[in-house]
Amino acid sequence: MSKNYRPTDEELALFNRAVVNTKKIKQDTVVHIPRKQSKVAILAKKQMQESNNNEFYFSDDFQPLLQEDPIRYLREGTEPIEIKRLKRGFYEPDFFLDLHGLTQNEAKKEIAALIAACIRERAPCACIMYGHGKNILKKQTPMWLAQHPDIICFHQAPKEFGGDAALLVLFDLDQFI
Repeated sequence: MSKNYRPTDEELALFNRAVVNTKKIKQDTVVHIPRKQSKVAILAKKQMQESNNNEFYFSDDFQPLLQEDPIRYLREGTEPIEIKRLKRGFYEPDFFLDLHGLTQNEAKKEIAALIAACIRERAPCACIMYGHGKNILKKQTPMWLAQHPDIICFHQAPKEFGGDAALLVLFDLDQFI
């Protein structure tokens, strides 16, 4: 429509008939000031956002340098004693995640939710059970975990927590104090 457009008399009459029973709205001059959120609400929102974003740490293409037999990983700059403590049962898992029967995408989401829950609950250790099966999740799970910045180390679980069909994971909770 051009700037110089003028409605015809017929168009004006049609418009007037359409708006004949309308009332003029009184102008609202109240300025709405947003409420300040409490620290608890801000923290809860941040945790929810972290939970949603945790799964994006996991790339299927990334190939970290892992030690294979038994499967273990130690983040660079971490004391080697931590992986020894994990292996010897110094840490007992607070959370258990069973990935049996899940697809890779479902497993990624569940692992991301587990990481968020462990950090939120300040649980230093968790156990992820992927089973034997076709070894798809057994190969992918350590690769995903090695990419996450909140994981210090992981090691193949001892027999009582699943043996070679599970991993014990140790989280870095010091940064959230």
